[in-house]
Amino acid sequence: MSFTLSSALKSLACAAAFSCCAVSLAQAETLRVGTEATYAPFEFAAEDGSLTGFDVELMQAIGKEIGYDVEIVNMPFDGLIPALMTSQIDAIIAAMSITPERAKRVAFSDPYYTSGLSVLIREENAEKYPKVSDLKGQSLCVQIGTTGAMAAEKLSPGNVKAFNTEPEAFMELKAKGCEAVVNDRPINLYFLAQSNASEGITEIPEILSAEKYGIAVRLDNTELQTKINEGLKTLRANGTYDQIYQKWFKLAPTDKE
Repeated sequence: MSFTLSSALKSLACAAAFSCCAVSLAQAETLRVGTEATYAPFEFAAEDGSLTGFDVELMQAIGKEIGYDVEIVNMPFDGLIPALMTSQIDAIIAAMSITPERAKRVAFSDPYYTSGLSVLIREENAEKYPKVSDLKGQSLCVQIGTTGAMAAEKLSPGNVKAFNTEPEAFMELKAKGCEAVVNDRPINLYFLAQSNASEGITEIPEILSAEKYGIAVRLDNTELQTKINEGLKTLRANGTYDQIYQKWFKLAPTDKE
């Protein structure tokens, strides 16, 4: 084999190796992120079929901040962790509560959202009811069979009006048929984001039975966990997180977010 031919073959080999590395790098720059797009306003299908919502926009912003394209993959909620553990996806963002049980199977980012129960009142009563406890003995509206209904009964026994749907409870509040609505906070905040329906309604800045949501990655992927935390921290610092939050929930984030 001549020197020239040997050099040419080496060059081809190097080019092939570089090409393989380039493909791997390109793949590494796209994060496949699983979600279940049936939980507005966190993740849901828009009219054109595209996936949108608070979680979707937040994950896209984090990806941009840390140098990744983000591909959102829609799948059943109970299939998300198995898909992550088998490397079908790289991360999960799906309004997923951080629990000790889940933390045995996946690694969570720093919390990005505080869920739980919250209370809506009319803006005209904001000074009258600055705390949830101030509603003791007052008429409260709830949806039948919810944790909000149970909490309301403890807060104001015998003064709870139950409705089949959340919109009915909200309408009763606006009509002054009760003093407050007790419900899941994400549902309450999404209602507040609908400006026409929620005019004159506000939230008491106190969260009941709080749960933290986190972005999940594989237990052994501490590098991605660290990058996501860094991206989330930057978005909080530069105001992007607040902008996304206010778009979907109308209010500014509380200190507990």
